Amino acid sequence: MKLNEVVGPDEEDLYWRDPKVDDLWALDKLILSKKLGYKCGPAGIEVPREGDYIVRPVLNVFGLGMGAKKMHLKKNTQHLPIGTFWCEWFEGRHLTVDYEKGKQVRCVEGFKKPSTLQKWDKWIRVDEQVPLDSLIKKHFSNSPRLNVEYIGGKVIEMHFRHNVDFEGDRQEYLPVWKGQSTKAPDGYKYIKHPDMHGRIGAFVK
Repeated sequence: MKLNEVVGPDEEDLYWRDPKVDDLWALDKLILSKKLGYKCGPAGIEVPREGDYIVRPVLNVFGLGMGAKKMHLKKNTQHLPIGTFWCEWFEGRHLTVDYEKGKQVRCVEGFKKPSTLQKWDKWIRVDEQVPLDSLIKKHFSNSPRLNVEYIGGKVIEMHFRHNVDFEGDRQEYLPVWKGQSTKAPDGYKYIKHPDMHGRIGAFVK
């Protein structure tokens, strides 16, 4: 099952119909991480030292943290799936920020349990200014729609689109997973919004 068979064409689908080829390096998470100076490399290349790393696909148009795992790597990485890369592990707040021509238009913070990289408990809009990283600002400050994700202040990925879950004046988004009640708490409403991880909708306000 493909994601667009669940929710229909979205901004990601539309972008990839006619992408700007010279900008595609920014969507390659390995190249972006290298340009940002992180300790990282493709599957098959040894890590510089034993420790915890994030291992995920170099490119993932579905989002949702698909294929991402926290792994303790000693040295050799030949056992990692083809098409993935490893990168140093970052701790801290997870923010997703939308920009229009370099100007921030919204900032959202995500909350989840440490045991998962996919099943989020809630996302809330926060009043916080996050300036564009100098590398991204240099190349994409004129992009009409840009979404950048951060962990602990470190850029982890970017997209030439906005966070569609928070368009308009929406303030909170609480995912509802398969098997959970769809009865909305006071002050929220339930919307259908399925994904490939078993999310069936969300409580929003």
